[in-house]
Amino acid sequence: MNDKASVSKELNAKHTKILEGLSKLPENRECADCQSKAPRWASINLGIFICMQCSGIHRSLGVHISKVRSTTLDTWLPEQVAFMKSMSNKKSNSYWEAELPLNFDRNPIEKFIHSKYVDKKWASKATVQPMPVAGQKGYSPERSVGVSRSGIPKKARKYSLEEEAFSNNMPHIASTTRARGGSLDLMNDNILAPPKATISEQSTSRKSIDTATDLFSLLYVSDAQQDRTVVPPSRWATFD
Repeated sequence: MNDKASVSKELNAKHTKILEGLSKLPENRECADCQSKAPRWASINLGIFICMQCSGIHRSLGVHISKVRSTTLDTWLPEQVAFMKSMSNKKSNSYWEAELPLNFDRNPIEKFIHSKYVDKKWASKATVQPMPVAGQKGYSPERSVGVSRSGIPKKARKYSLEEEAFSNNMPHIASTTRARGGSLDLMNDNILAPPKATISEQSTSRKSIDTATDLFSLLYVSDAQQDRTVVPPSRWATFD
């Protein structure tokens, strides 16, 4: 079931009110990118508030870079709101714009945003990108970053389980393969033949083949030299 369907109208209204209050804080009053006033959109994985113009540019970057939501029109999950609470435009820019020169010209804004988040041109080299904190109220590591409760990403966990099952069956497969005299690789058309016979065995086999060939030739010649005459049918078998 879609997680958003589990959010009631009351909870959604509460989230909208929280996000409205967060967007009015001093550190969030300006768009994180173009610095325009009163942003009403957000990037839920970057934890920033942005204006409508920059939200369209963020969408063009792809969801693997930025996931855009409206603070008033979209349905928010509790962990998404919790992450926005823990972040701010100021905190985010302390990482993404750590090496940005003062009074830097941000126009054209499309190029600036691409350089900022995709190329990480001004990102801090001394700190790591801000991420949700495990144990935060309303934060779910399974939903936010696709991590299982064991701490292993879900996809990686799936593949590791399949690899484990394959590894457990390998000894049985290997022992069965070694018991055979040779193997046939149908994919590569390579035949692994058993050890070659000794010279004496090859000589004996060769003599047997020559004897059989000579016998066959004699029988064929004898049969070919027979007088193949046609015997006329008996008179009693003919009628006028």
